[in-house]
Amino acid sequence: MACKLVILFFFVNLLMQIPKVRATVPAIIVFGDSTVDPGNNNQVSTVLKSNFEPYGRDYYGGQPTGRFSNGRIATDFISEALRIKPAIPAYLDPKYDIEDFATGVSFASAGTGYDNATSDVLSVIPFWKELEYYKEYQNKLRKHLGKDEANQRFSESLHLISIGTNDFLENYYIFPTRSSEYSVDEYQSFLIGIASNFIRELYKLGARKVAIGGLPPMGCLPLERTTNMFFGSDCIDEYNDVAKDFNKKLQGAVTELKQELGGIHLVMSSPYDKLMEMIRNPSHFGFEDAETACCGTGFFEMSYLCDNMNPFTCSDANKYVFWDAFHPTEKTNAILADYVVKTTLAEFQ
Repeated sequence: MACKLVILFFFVNLLMQIPKVRATVPAIIVFGDSTVDPGNNNQVSTVLKSNFEPYGRDYYGGQPTGRFSNGRIATDFISEALRIKPAIPAYLDPKYDIEDFATGVSFASAGTGYDNATSDVLSVIPFWKELEYYKEYQNKLRKHLGKDEANQRFSESLHLISIGTNDFLENYYIFPTRSSEYSVDEYQSFLIGIASNFIRELYKLGARKVAIGGLPPMGCLPLERTTNMFFGSDCIDEYNDVAKDFNKKLQGAVTELKQELGGIHLVMSSPYDKLMEMIRNPSHFGFEDAETACCGTGFFEMSYLCDNMNPFTCSDANKYVFWDAFHPTEKTNAILADYVVKTTLAEFQ
C-alpha cells in the first residue's frame, strides 16, 4: 500500500512539473503586409488605409483600427489561441506603449513586400524598416524588463512573417521594371533570398521561434477575378501557379535555414490549400459567396473605395470569404488562424 502511495505521489508530482518545463510563447512579434497590419499605416503618409467605416464594424466596439477586415485579422486569433491576448497592437499606434508591446506587437505595413520597389508603389513602410523598428523595440523592452529578461523573451517569442502577394500583384505584374529585369522564376528566387536574409537577421537579434507564411491563391482574389471578367471571372491560374511555385521554393529555403541556423525553430505556414478549400467549397464552411467581396460591389473596392458611403456593402460579412476585393473577412481569418495553430504552429504550444 505504501509503495502504491509513493508511486502515485511521484506520478502526480511529475504531472505538476510538465507545465513548468513545457515551452511557452510569451509574445507574438509580427512582420508583413496588410494581412497582418493592425494599423501601422494610420501613421504613414499613404493612400492605403482602412481606419474608417465600414472597416472594423465587427471589431470590438465596432471601431475601425486600420485592419483590412471587418474585424480581427489572423494574427489576433493566433495570439488568442496561444492564450496571450485577443488582439495584437500596431507598433506605431500612439495609444499603446512598451508595456502593451511586451506581449505582442506588429510592425507590418499594408501594401509592402519583400522587394523595396513594392513598398515604393504606395509609399508604405518597406520590409527592411520593419526590422529597424524591431531593433528599436528591443532596446525599449530591455529598458522595460531588464536586459536578461528581455533577451529571454526575444528567444521565446513567436516571430510571424506574412508577406509577398503585393510583390506580384502590385509590382511585378503591374509595372515593367522588375518584369524586364527578372523572369518570374528569377523574381521568386530574388524574393526568397530577401526572406532568407531577413530570417538570418532575426536570428542574429535573438529570435529562435519563427513562422513564415507562404502565398495564398492570389489568382482567386476578387480583384483579380474582376480583371479576368472577359474569361468568366474565373481564378487566374497563372497567378495561382506562381504562388504554388513560390511556396515550394520557400519551403526549400526554410529547410536549408533550419540546417544553417543552430537552435532555430523555423516553420513555413501556407494558407494556400485551406483558403482554396474555402473558395472551392464555401458552403462547407458556412459561406455563401467566395467570388465577390462583401464591401461595395465586391468586384474591385478596397481602402477608400470601400467606405461608408458605398450603398452596395453587404449586411452580413460572415456569408463572404472576402471582406474587400483583396482581403479576407474576420470569419475567414479565424478559420485560417485555427488551421495554422493546429498544424504548423502546434510545436510552439
